[in-house]
Amino acid sequence: MFLFPGIIGLSVFFLYPLGATLFYSFTSFDLIGDPVFVGVRNYVDMFTKDPLLWKAVGNTAWLTIVITVGRVVFALGVALILVRVKRGAGVFRTLFYLPSLTPPVAAVLSFVFLLNPGTGPINQLLAVFGIEGPLWFNDPAFAKPGLAMISLWMSGTVIVIFLAALLDVPGELYEAASLDGAGPFAQFRHVTLPTITPVLLFAVVNSVIVGLQFFTEAMVAGQTASGNPSGSMGYPDNSTLTFPMWLYEQGFRQFHMGYASAMAIGLFVVSGVFTIILVRRMRFAGMGEE
Repeated sequence: MFLFPGIIGLSVFFLYPLGATLFYSFTSFDLIGDPVFVGVRNYVDMFTKDPLLWKAVGNTAWLTIVITVGRVVFALGVALILVRVKRGAGVFRTLFYLPSLTPPVAAVLSFVFLLNPGTGPINQLLAVFGIEGPLWFNDPAFAKPGLAMISLWMSGTVIVIFLAALLDVPGELYEAASLDGAGPFAQFRHVTLPTITPVLLFAVVNSVIVGLQFFTEAMVAGQTASGNPSGSMGYPDNSTLTFPMWLYEQGFRQFHMGYASAMAIGLFVVSGVFTIILVRRMRFAGMGEE
């Protein structure tokens, strides 16, 4: 009886939508008429008849790798510094955490303003030093790095989690390692990393899922930079077109809900496979350290 409310929530908000998505992925469905069974045609079309799909997959893969590596390295580095700060530690922790509370749309609008190629303060500051600033969100070469910067700036939650994990490492382990002649790097490799492995795993898996589901920031950045709020998906030149954005385009703009459902199942499978691989590798790494 105590589990019943949770079971209802799991069934209504996860199992039923997942089952419905799987069903529609084998149909031709336009959200208006009745779904028509087409077998695996949607899955075949994904791999053979949709050139923009692979552009979206490439952009999503790039963002996932950069966001995952960037968030984990940046958050862990900041946490290692903050854990050693004695005076004003609370102030610095608050400053690093606050950006994560910013709504994604507001964060993107702020970055588009800051990185505006003509009037943005970043390019104006570069001009003072005689440096010609890039076009940022108007240049395919700099649009994705700009999105990665936004994600990095909003990684305060991961920083706080790493900080809590580092503070939980027993001090006597560092003392024992120091007595054995271990320097700072050796202590980090043989004491800190094995101890915080579960938290490191969580941060990596969380960042991978964030990258695979990257949608709002890319959508708002492209629309704002292009000046066309109702279109310009993937602007500029499809450089910010992510897999979830193309899924949204197919399902809710082109009304190819069957095809969009097949894409959603593909994303679900890829996310699950990545999570399983990461969990197994991190578990084996932890056992190796032990």
